[in-house]
Amino acid sequence: MSSLSNQSAELQFDLATGLAPAIIQDADTGQVLMLGYLNQEAWAKTQREGRVTFFSRSKNRLWTKGESSGNFLQVVSSHVDCDADTVLIRVLPAGPTCHRGTVSCFVQPEEKTAPAAAVGFLASLERLIKERKEFPEQAPTSYTVSLFKKGMPKIAQKVGEEAVETVIDAVAGHRDSLPGEVADLLYHLLVLLSAAELPLSEVIAVLQERHRLPNTRHLNEQ
Repeated sequence: MSSLSNQSAELQFDLATGLAPAIIQDADTGQVLMLGYLNQEAWAKTQREGRVTFFSRSKNRLWTKGESSGNFLQVVSSHVDCDADTVLIRVLPAGPTCHRGTVSCFVQPEEKTAPAAAVGFLASLERLIKERKEFPEQAPTSYTVSLFKKGMPKIAQKVGEEAVETVIDAVAGHRDSLPGEVADLLYHLLVLLSAAELPLSEVIAVLQERHRLPNTRHLNEQ
């Protein structure tokens, strides 16, 4: 469900063009996906339907992103800037945002996908794993799909195996192979979280809460 109630000010539109720029950001990864323009009608439609609708300057009409491709932008939240003339819209994209088939419109020519922060990539991977769980018919030969078919006992077993292999490499000082083992462990942990219907965001929230708490353990030891 979209949330558009956290705006600090009412969005203002340019007096000459009647438009305001909208920066579109992936709510999970933090990656900037595109820049578009809104008029009052497009903004109202976006708020009402929870899908991003722009005013297309080339078509001279309202344009809902995904109306042709199906790659809609589901609104999570919006944030009007301090001057009230630009809005940041955080979204969950249903597919590639750019018409070139890339994740972001800001991809450099030599890149297949725009770079995302490490935590952002984990969020993207979590989303893909969730898709494999919910729509196994889309990738019937996927290893992830096969894990979900085997159920939680097998998934938990794989997490245990990968944890042991990670510990062995770490203790033995196998620096070259350790990143691969940790990657396997993180992937299987994400599969386990998905199987348990526990989003990664809840785990991160626990870490954030612990980080905010003062460390008073040493006081109890004195």
